[in-house]
Amino acid sequence: MNTSLRAWAISLCLALGVTAPGIAQTAAAPEKVLRYAFPVAETGFDPPQLSDLYSRTIAAHIFEGLYAYKYLARPAELMPVLAEAMPQVSADYRTYTIRMKRGVYFADDEAFKGKKREVTAHDVVYTFKRIFDPKLKSPQLTALAEEGIIGLQELNKQAEKSGKFDYDSEVEGVRALDRYTVQFKLENPRPRFPYIIADPSTLGIQAREVVEKYGDRIMEHPVGTGPFMLKAWRRSSRIELVKNPNYRVEVFNETAPPGDARAEEIARHLRGKRIPIVDKVVVSIIDEAQPRWLAFLNGEHDLMERLPNSFAPVAIPNNKLAPNLARKGIRMERIPLSDITLTYFSMNDPIVGGYTPEKVALRRAVSLAINVDEEVRLSRKGQAIVASGFIMPNTASYDPEFHSEMGVFDRARAMALLDMFGYTDKNGDGWRDMPDGSPLTLTLDTLSTADVREKDEILKRNLDAVGIRLAFRIGKWPEQLKASRSGKLQMWSYGFSAVSPDSSYVLQLAYGPQTGQQNHSRFRNARFDELFQKQLVMPDGPERDAVLRECVRILVAYMPIKVGVHRIGTDLSHPWLLGFKRHPFSREFWRYVDIDTSKLPAGKRS
Repeated sequence: MNTSLRAWAISLCLALGVTAPGIAQTAAAPEKVLRYAFPVAETGFDPPQLSDLYSRTIAAHIFEGLYAYKYLARPAELMPVLAEAMPQVSADYRTYTIRMKRGVYFADDEAFKGKKREVTAHDVVYTFKRIFDPKLKSPQLTALAEEGIIGLQELNKQAEKSGKFDYDSEVEGVRALDRYTVQFKLENPRPRFPYIIADPSTLGIQAREVVEKYGDRIMEHPVGTGPFMLKAWRRSSRIELVKNPNYRVEVFNETAPPGDARAEEIARHLRGKRIPIVDKVVVSIIDEAQPRWLAFLNGEHDLMERLPNSFAPVAIPNNKLAPNLARKGIRMERIPLSDITLTYFSMNDPIVGGYTPEKVALRRAVSLAINVDEEVRLSRKGQAIVASGFIMPNTASYDPEFHSEMGVFDRARAMALLDMFGYTDKNGDGWRDMPDGSPLTLTLDTLSTADVREKDEILKRNLDAVGIRLAFRIGKWPEQLKASRSGKLQMWSYGFSAVSPDSSYVLQLAYGPQTGQQNHSRFRNARFDELFQKQLVMPDGPERDAVLRECVRILVAYMPIKVGVHRIGTDLSHPWLLGFKRHPFSREFWRYVDIDTSKLPAGKRS
């Protein structure tokens, strides 16, 4: 058959809906799309500038670090990602030498001028230097500075004086020994340094030419080596990522820990598969719990990550999956989260701040007046446990038997403290006043969502009961975060999550040099700072645990921060979502999940 006749025959066959002899008929594989929602808006996607959980979740799938956590291993275990193997560590824990994988490429971008761009040790050096550029005001600066990477702090100080950061200046603490070898040298022993470099959401490796091309717009142009890349973004509404075509061949080969049936099932399904498996991820921003829940029930979302507390009585009565959901094949996983909720008092505020006895008494009285058990029962519907301190579940020093005043509700003691230090009703209006007779009104910056309103109502009832007037100022998360860092809020509530098994990470919240970054309360205490520094060089064990407990006791005594609860996370997933398992620290689960398109509702098929 000549060419023109063959073309005519093919056209005729297609028109008639039949297959011509010798023509293979292949159906395109349906697109696999992971869909779910965030309850809080993102702020952007440039790792060194991020501090909120949801932006960091996106970044963790676009960027990669030298190390990450194994998906299924419990307790948490590190594995090489951009590194070839675990680091070579000197006996004094001060030198870490890391060989990098070859042939790993960044996602394509205009900054690379049409060429494939391999990631090298020089990119690692540049990424770490960026944290120390004062123009960036990185939330990670103080924490990373505490690791004592030799020379970076001095580079930061020089830039503060000159107004320009010298990226080309070589420093002893982070050097490219050759194209594929990077070495870190630290001022003091840091046994847990690998944890620091294992979070791609804050230390994802970046290319200098990309950052320089986009400048102030770099939050909108993430370019990493990770399995996904940003395709579309409607701020505070919808984020769409697609599979990175440059992503190297990675095959899942993990084994499940003994006795974990869910992990064993996931390991069987994923073993030998190339990751990532899904083609696209679509994240919607839905701040109200009701529409998030309905989107999941209607099959519009595959995953209900962190079931809203208000739906717990319906979805998981007595913490068991409701029969109607079980009949739909919906699966539940419920685990204690490595986090705390907290409300801080600004230590610079004229009403709640300060270190004099009457100021300390006011904060401790407020803490004692708050019935956290009531919050757990009514607002959180049993999906939390009362926290007695700052150390979070799943971290190395967590002790579930530890108890302190932080977790105590005692209205009588609260009122006695207020009376003793002069916080009495001096004008007869039914509300307590300051010792000098001026009005005593506390102002909490908060959100307008239904779940937050319910929690705030409980808080107000508790403080009403001891005669303290509480006012609410409604705002939005990104603006509140900026205002808080600037020291403009009197009180603010938020959650804080662990990023590694290191129990001391949370204590940055009260560490003096972190003021304006993680230390929102602006608490300053020389003894606390000394202990924080001391534990950094200590290996895990009973002696370090004792130091951490002393840090917690100082915070209980001064009460710059009232810790509320450790939350329990309940994740629900539809039967077509395969492979999902929450990790206590890592956010990088997208690469491991699969969508069984044969089980999708008709309206959800791509």
